[in-house]
Amino acid sequence: MIFPLEKLVEFNDNIYEITVAASRRAYQLAKIDDEEVRENYGKVVCVAARQLFNKTVNYRIEEKK
Repeated sequence: MIFPLEKLVEFNDNIYEITVAASRRAYQLAKIDDEEVRENYGKVVCVAARQLFNKTVNYRIEEKK
């Protein structure tokens, strides 16, 4: 699997938000030793980005109090 560049080009929302979300999701995937990551030769960032762009995993911004 490669990084989903076509999805990145088509992305019209805040690129900073999805970058942070992908980084945090990649960290989660690395910690749990996910099967999908193993199938993709340990490429956690690519798996995380694909999950976010395909809306397999959603994210939200929480307001600080």
